[in-house]
Amino acid sequence: MANSADAKLGAGYANNFIKDFGLWFTWSWLLRQCWAVLVLAVLGMLSYSLISHFLFQSVQVDGQSMYPSLKNSGHYWLNRFAYVVSDPKPQEIYLHQGKVYLDGKLLNEPYLLTGTPTYAYEKSEDEFICIGNGEYFVMGDNRNNSTDSRTFGTVPRDRILGRVKD
Repeated sequence: MANSADAKLGAGYANNFIKDFGLWFTWSWLLRQCWAVLVLAVLGMLSYSLISHFLFQSVQVDGQSMYPSLKNSGHYWLNRFAYVVSDPKPQEIYLHQGKVYLDGKLLNEPYLLTGTPTYAYEKSEDEFICIGNGEYFVMGDNRNNSTDSRTFGTVPRDRILGRVKD
């Protein structure tokens, strides 16, 4: 007798489960779930766009111009927020006997390989660089193998995206 009662109880449970599932799974429920997934996808893409445009971006170095500080094909973080609050500081640049002077003071460059001179590509002993408003002079760390402002001139402010961090 107990077995037949258990069988009826089990069959009733299965029937109730199917009825309950049928009530739970409706078109309105399915549409709400699709809407939630769509909203999450849009919010995710919007968050990615805002973060990568205004805060941080993953970048890859292409070339040897920043060696040894940044390695060719290395992946780094670009801090795009670094220059949102303030622009890079403009300074007077003077190249004299293979050394760089900013605002009349010798630039300490511990990131350069020992004995690396800095000359203009014409190899002149002295060069004073005049920079206009909103322009910047950029140099790679691998001074003998770097195409930088000594070649193509100053860079406008809108071309500077941020500061690279390891």
